[in-house]
Amino acid sequence: MAYGLLVYTGMHIFWTMTQLKSSGGSVLPYFALVVLVIAIIPGCRYLERRWEQLAASGVDDATLAPMFRKEMGLFWLCAIGLPIGLTLLFKGVAALF
Repeated sequence: MAYGLLVYTGMHIFWTMTQLKSSGGSVLPYFALVVLVIAIIPGCRYLERRWEQLAASGVDDATLAPMFRKEMGLFWLCAIGLPIGLTLLFKGVAALF
């Protein structure tokens, strides 16, 4: 999960910096970075704690494996897709103003 956060952060900063250069000093890219801190990191910590509790519950690993693969796939989709989606959202909002 730490690698996912690193990928998300790197992509988020890259896309945000692209937005910063093209928007002429808008505050919206900084807001996107606040979203990173306020929403994503605690969400990942929640997911990590949940899986720690599931692993400690004694449930068979074979039972948890399909659910884990599904959630990790969704996690990676979000880690890669959210920076792009947020940047496009903020560019759209910036274009309105």
